[in-house]
Amino acid sequence: MAHTKANWSEAIVTGLPAIDSQHKALFDMAASFRGNGDQIRVMHTLTMLCDYANTHLRDEEAMLEKIAYRKLDEHRLQHQEFRRMLGRLLDEARSLTLDHIADRIEELINGWFYHHILTVDAEYVADVKRHQAASASGSAADPR
Repeated sequence: MAHTKANWSEAIVTGLPAIDSQHKALFDMAASFRGNGDQIRVMHTLTMLCDYANTHLRDEEAMLEKIAYRKLDEHRLQHQEFRRMLGRLLDEARSLTLDHIADRIEELINGWFYHHILTVDAEYVADVKRHQAASASGSAADPR
């Protein structure tokens, strides 16, 4: 079976540099699972990926809370699901082959995470940019 790496794409750029940087970092970490490696390195990298994903999700939620994003509760539920999927993978990883771990990471990042950025994250971009513009001009804007 041909293996692909987790692929970052310009199609999922939000235009919010801090968020885009974190998203890209997650794709870069996920892509590092292919190639030569050993169980210890893979488990360490998987743990780092999970920690970084949690940091990103927390940062994103804090940003959305700051602007009183109207769909924050729904967004948090999406993030909880992703955390559960990562946690499940971390729990199962010791019994998986290295290739299977890489496959699962790619499924999560190229599949769920990519789709989440493209659809769910895309919904908040205009609100965040409007809030940033209002903050820069010193006025309060309705983030909805």
